[in-house]
Amino acid sequence: MSHKPHNHADERTPLINGGAEPSGSGNDAIIENGGSKAWAFFLDSSRTPGQDSDSFAVRSLVHGWHITKVTLLSNYVNILLPTVPIGIIAGHMGWGATAVFTINFFAIIPLAAVLSFATEEISLKLGETMGGLLNATFGNAVEFIVSIVALKDGQIQVVQSSMLGSILSNLLLVMGMCFFFGGLRHRGRSGEGSEQVFSAAVAQSTCSLMTLSSASLVIPAALYAVLDQSGSDEKTSSILVLSRGTAIILLVLYVMYLVFQLRTHSNLFDAELQAAADHDGESEEPTMGPIASAAVLVVTTILVAVCADFLVGSIDEIVEGGYISKSFIGLILIPIVGNAAEHATAVVVAIRNKMDLAMGVAIGSSIQIALFVTPFLVIVGWIIGQPMTLHFETFETVAFAVSVLVVTYVVGDGRSNYLEGAMLLGLYTIIALAFLAAPSGALDKAGP
Repeated sequence: MSHKPHNHADERTPLINGGAEPSGSGNDAIIENGGSKAWAFFLDSSRTPGQDSDSFAVRSLVHGWHITKVTLLSNYVNILLPTVPIGIIAGHMGWGATAVFTINFFAIIPLAAVLSFATEEISLKLGETMGGLLNATFGNAVEFIVSIVALKDGQIQVVQSSMLGSILSNLLLVMGMCFFFGGLRHRGRSGEGSEQVFSAAVAQSTCSLMTLSSASLVIPAALYAVLDQSGSDEKTSSILVLSRGTAIILLVLYVMYLVFQLRTHSNLFDAELQAAADHDGESEEPTMGPIASAAVLVVTTILVAVCADFLVGSIDEIVEGGYISKSFIGLILIPIVGNAAEHATAVVVAIRNKMDLAMGVAIGSSIQIALFVTPFLVIVGWIIGQPMTLHFETFETVAFAVSVLVVTYVVGDGRSNYLEGAMLLGLYTIIALAFLAAPSGALDKAGP
């Protein structure tokens, strides 16, 4: 017997016939071969039988199925993908606002996971620098798409709340869960507790940027309060000019941050990159080609835009019912949609004691929102004639500033434990309760 058939028999013989007979004998070989092919066709993300067929039509169909299969098997939350067509049907047929909002809410969660998967697949082919830039650009694509749709619809408060909510969910909820569950898993023995360690230098530099972004919201709020108190008629135009100028400065700083992280001071991020390599070592090679990944990216982006359009369109009717406020929808619910898969990844790697990677996900996503997405939306509003500004509602601004202050103190020593995680989760819950308890419309600001 040749060596190759023997290896093939050993691979799955115990699962098929319990090793009673060699895989090459009788009906057992047929059953095993058929079962193996069926498994490969439906559940093996590395290969699909028929890709080497002599028929071009067969190869094309099989290749299309392989791309679809790899995408479907990329994340557990993809089990929610059937809600995508249901959500689109609900929106087109004019089902109730609550049904449309709820179904499309759950539909965007797996689409966000697919979007993240396709982006990562393309990044693996582009190298570290371009891959990092692509991830920085598309890392928060769902929030960006939902915000663009809401901005075109004039839902500026929803846009502002969702931007702030994304930052808070990453800084408090995700980081808190990483610290809490990772700290419990690696707490050490009773009386001899241990802490998890991450790069304090990276955490401090990114927290400094978050403090700057906090100042970019506090200054417009303070200026508006002064102009409003003095009775100035120019406060609207003044806030717009300040916000647009600040947005340009923040975008420049974000580009400088990318150069700092990916080029000039990449050595500071070596621990994080090494943790990422350790975590993803088995998937260093992409499972899809760049063209296929780009096709998945385009199709998913279109589906996200459609579902987001129906979701945003149902917000006003839900708010009018008095059950929930726009601020709570933007601050709590929409960020959950866009970040669910990313959040789960951060918590998993924290439990595996890869804290630099977990911190990179949590703080890195916050930096993207604060220094890139939010300022860019101000510029987009400027282009399409929507008065999107950096003057957020006062309570939102205060909540953001306090959160950045607490996070800066917590991560300053480069060590974490489950108590610090519980503190961050507690602050996030307090903020969420405050927005939930506030009557609908009570937190609406009077100006831009």
